[in-house]
Amino acid sequence: MAQVVLPCREADKPCIDKAWRDSPVKSRGYWNSMMARPLAERVGPPTDEVLVYLHLDNIGNRFANRPRSTNVTPELRADFDRAFASLPARVRELLAPKLAGILFVEDLGGTALTTTSYGGRFRADVAFIVLDMQVLAKHTANSWATWKENTPFRADVNVKLDAIIENVDQDTRANAIRYILLHEIAHVLTIGESFHPPWGDPMPTEKQVQTKYPFTWVSWRPQRETGNWIGAADNFFVLRPKVVYYQTPQLDLADAPRVYRMLTITAYPTMYAATNPFDDFAESFVSYVHSEIDKRPWEIRLSRDGKLEYSFKLCWAERRCAAKREMLRMWLGQ
Repeated sequence: MAQVVLPCREADKPCIDKAWRDSPVKSRGYWNSMMARPLAERVGPPTDEVLVYLHLDNIGNRFANRPRSTNVTPELRADFDRAFASLPARVRELLAPKLAGILFVEDLGGTALTTTSYGGRFRADVAFIVLDMQVLAKHTANSWATWKENTPFRADVNVKLDAIIENVDQDTRANAIRYILLHEIAHVLTIGESFHPPWGDPMPTEKQVQTKYPFTWVSWRPQRETGNWIGAADNFFVLRPKVVYYQTPQLDLADAPRVYRMLTITAYPTMYAATNPFDDFAESFVSYVHSEIDKRPWEIRLSRDGKLEYSFKLCWAERRCAAKREMLRMWLGQ
């Protein structure tokens, strides 16, 4: 496997940052040949330039992982193809003009990554998705969802959290890939839309969010003085700032029933949606498509000493998520 050659020493942060900003993969023109292919054929290994970009991105974010090309087994590729082919027709229709490609790597440092590329006037035009296929190879749908939803919590021998996103007969690796793919696709689909401010833009004012980004306004308020987003329901969901995924957990699993009960007084459909406006939309999109369009299950089950203590389900039939549901329903042509 060819060695990735970086344009800078890893310790040279200014150079790393500049090389990341100037990467050719962030230009719309780089993807012209890929965009000319049918949607289902924009899939394959990363180019050298993509691998360099991923290294730069991980260095900049202080991740130790160094992504590389991977050998995808025929069985895993078949699961991916099944997952992609099963996406709703409306989703594929919306995706076709915006997806530059889906690239397979290993040692990404996470399950997946979506990056936008830019056309004229520095506006996002298309995006590409990177999937760590070695991570995806390990899980069925429910085992992956259970692992993910446990990451905000410190383990407790007396408490168990199970996530159910497929019935037993559909609890497959292909359906794990499908759910993960839908979340990443949501990030691609926001290009050119007004669900949330473009990633990387300056923090908008409250008035701008309220008038330009009504989906975001349902649950989020900008703090321009700090550059952070705060939840519109943070006075009630006081533990929301402690909800972090894939990092050192800040909550005890014993407190999970309390945390999920707090979640029910908000317009966040899932716990991950409560982390930022961008994943709020992605989680809203994937859970809506999954449960409302495809009629698949979605439930968090919390047990203590072997007995079910609390069950959390999606909010799409509830008043608290009515505004987001209507925006998604109209956009997806239902």
